[in-house]
Amino acid sequence: MRGAVRVRRDFEEPVRPLSEQVVGRDELLGRAREQLSRGGSLLLHGPPGIGKSTVLRAMAAEYAESARTVLRCSATESESHLPFLALVDLLGLVADEVADALPAPQQAALEAALTGRAESSLHQDGLALRLAVLSVLRALAAKGPVLLVADDLQWLDAPSAELLGFAARRLGGMPVRMLGAVRTGTEPKEQEHDPYLRAYPPETLALRLTPLSHPQIAELLTNRGHTGLRRSTLRDIHHTSGGNPLFALELGRALAESTTPHRPGEPLPVPTSLRALVLSRLDLLSAEARRTLLVASAGARPTQALLAAAGRRNVEAEIALAASLGLVAALGPDSHGPDGQEGAVRFAHPLVSAALYAQATPQERRAAHAALSTAASDPIERARHLALATTGTDEEVAARLSEAAALARDRGAPSVAAQLGLLAARHTPADGRPGADERRLRSAEDALTSGQIDLAREVARDVLDRATDAAVRVRAWMVVIDSAGQAMADVEAVFPQALADAGDDPRLLALVRYQLAWRALLVEGEMAKGREEAAHAARLAATAGDRSTELLALSFQAQMETLMGHPAAPATLEKALAEPQDLRVACDHNGAGATRFRWLIMSDQLTDARATITRLLGEVRRRGIVESEVHFLRGLAETELRSGHCGRALDLAHESLRLARDTGIGEAAGNMFTSLAEAAGGDVHRALALAADAVRRAEDDGDLIYLSRALGALGHARLVAGDAAGTVESLRRARELEQGIGIFDPARGRWHGDLAEALVLIGEPAEAQDVITATREHAVRLRRASVLAVLDRAEALVKAAAGHHEAAAEQLTSAQDRLAQLGYGLEEARAALALARLRAEQSGRGSYDEAARLFRRCKAVPWLRQLDAAVLAGTAPAASAPTVPESVLPHLDRLASTERQVAALVLEGATNREIAARLYISVKTVEATLTRVYRKLGIRSRVDIVRLAAGQQRGD
Repeated sequence: MRGAVRVRRDFEEPVRPLSEQVVGRDELLGRAREQLSRGGSLLLHGPPGIGKSTVLRAMAAEYAESARTVLRCSATESESHLPFLALVDLLGLVADEVADALPAPQQAALEAALTGRAESSLHQDGLALRLAVLSVLRALAAKGPVLLVADDLQWLDAPSAELLGFAARRLGGMPVRMLGAVRTGTEPKEQEHDPYLRAYPPETLALRLTPLSHPQIAELLTNRGHTGLRRSTLRDIHHTSGGNPLFALELGRALAESTTPHRPGEPLPVPTSLRALVLSRLDLLSAEARRTLLVASAGARPTQALLAAAGRRNVEAEIALAASLGLVAALGPDSHGPDGQEGAVRFAHPLVSAALYAQATPQERRAAHAALSTAASDPIERARHLALATTGTDEEVAARLSEAAALARDRGAPSVAAQLGLLAARHTPADGRPGADERRLRSAEDALTSGQIDLAREVARDVLDRATDAAVRVRAWMVVIDSAGQAMADVEAVFPQALADAGDDPRLLALVRYQLAWRALLVEGEMAKGREEAAHAARLAATAGDRSTELLALSFQAQMETLMGHPAAPATLEKALAEPQDLRVACDHNGAGATRFRWLIMSDQLTDARATITRLLGEVRRRGIVESEVHFLRGLAETELRSGHCGRALDLAHESLRLARDTGIGEAAGNMFTSLAEAAGGDVHRALALAADAVRRAEDDGDLIYLSRALGALGHARLVAGDAAGTVESLRRARELEQGIGIFDPARGRWHGDLAEALVLIGEPAEAQDVITATREHAVRLRRASVLAVLDRAEALVKAAAGHHEAAAEQLTSAQDRLAQLGYGLEEARAALALARLRAEQSGRGSYDEAARLFRRCKAVPWLRQLDAAVLAGTAPAASAPTVPESVLPHLDRLASTERQVAALVLEGATNREIAARLYISVKTVEATLTRVYRKLGIRSRVDIVRLAAGQQRGD
């Protein structure tokens, strides 16, 4: 055990140096800060390796800056039997500072305990020693705040724990904060940490550290230098570690130290340190029981019935013993596992299974797979186990794996198909037909479908290193191009090579020309050229009889014509929707179904658009087409946002963004649209950050198409945030970009009204009118009714700025009615807000009730906050704001406006949740605001606010 103490100046605001390095604990750190900032104590708990010590060190470093005295101890198992050792670490260096103030009996008892020179114990000098510890802490606290930090409380010696508990219960209002961490079980158990709370003050907050998510584990590994890992490998690390940071880092280290690269579908190397940690009780099992567990670890979804079919004779007894040792959690024969299977066998932690498998010899693993290859009922599982039980090449095994891959593909599991395809290629003989390269390429295409972009690219590049067949090479080039996503500029050198391999073959040329259409759009920003390339690709594909490529090219052509406002768009879309259809293409995010959805939503047909995108989303989920799922989730979110369902849109946008970040598919676009959803129904600061990130990514990728949309999102977020000048800066640039690209349909980005509104706000009504007039011309020609209504709303602001208030009010009323009829709930509410502001400016009074009602219906939180700002600024009726009793006003003068509102609602008896609902903020924001109120008023709880008001009424 090692202790440390530091004596420093009086209380200051804490700095936050180390906690910023803690990954994935933002919410927990927020709750911890709230507790500590109001003088409370904190106990962190969770299983080994979950990050308790990391968070403890971060919080201790952060709050040590605000303490005069810092006391530390860190217990170890080997020293836990030594009495008073923790007390020595905590008080050994500071006792002399206050010892003279202690009564003689207390001095003697404390000295005996700290030095071990006497035979003092809790039995002999119990009361004196207890009082001595309490007196020392009180004396230190009288000189300034004290922070006591204790790690690994489970190893704290019993006498020290009892003394700390005695003192903690009696410190009362003294400025002593205790910060500790204790190990509890992997499976959460009710009140498991309770015994350790006895050493802490009564109102200590206990926080359990939970496993990290997949993106958080990826971030942690990157921060620690484990870069360049495939996303599929990162997913395996997250699954095997169970989200445990220590386990994940150890697995990452093992991969880095391995001499052979990890191949997809293979188990991760488990270092000896982790094997020893999770398999410490394995020696208590018989050799047969260990073999049973090995077979279970080799199975995808092991059950007792499967293990019995694989030749394990005493399954029930062996699993029961393993469960008693904490290696597995066995379900009874009549019970069901997470996937509904009867008699399921679930390991206590995924790492137990991985460690068992890693510890076995290659021969033992092959024997386990051989047994499962006949016992498994699923043909996919049988083929997989047969492959893992077989060494060398074998055409029969390769053929069975290819059949299993096709079955997995049909079941909507392309990621499984990709793994099976790679196994098939590995077992394919040199003279096999189809060849190993063709099987690898099919695996790469499956990986692309399932969102395993890096794996798809790697396999395709591997095929290109060896393949000579032109058709195989061109297909491989297509995978390389598709895996680049929006960053097509990164694969510029691929196109000449792909064209050379395609030669004069119209089928192969159609594939390359289709990709050149995307290049013209994304890299060159030439929409007309992209349309021409797509039309060329469609003609070549029709000549070759390749209906799939023809449909994709026609869909792209129709999409370009729609954005350009080209009169041929409806006819081209009709061709793309004509029979015969390819079902795979029909539900692709670049197929005719998606193009039709875009047409519907731009034409204000929101109901049909929702039905179309919902059907497409269901189909791609059934097929496991991850990239299309990302796009269609975003499309459904856009439909809900246009309809004014801001909460639903925000949820869908975040779901799409999580999937995009998990797979690396379209993160820039995901950030862009999530920014729009946050600005409508979430938090405007997050909206600004997401939009700025989307702009940066689009610029880095050289993606002009999404850059214009990202700038539109950034401009909108700035408008909602009240930054009109920033809005104009972003949207002027978006306008210039779209004019250069050739995008003339204003229903695509819908930023034109925002630009005109912001121009009015910065005193440029003439330019605002120019934007409105130019945009209206295209909107009228293309019959974009909602765009026209929004332009009328913006034009009313131009009229109001010129003093034509009656005409402006009439135009706003008309715009609001039309937007309501079209079903654009949020835009309707914005028109109502503009109308209320206009009337308030005219008469000095007016009602914001209608706007508030519409924004509440939409759950448009940022806009409701704008109404609150209007209330505080005196531009809206103050009756909607909570009132503050006159008696407490002198005390609340030192508070910010939001703090005053929260305090006033506390006086009304509102709960935190009720306050959040009234003020349109989160419960966490209420809690953080109350913490600031307590600090500013020198109080500790909401009860003290009431007492403060009562005291003023009495004249205290």
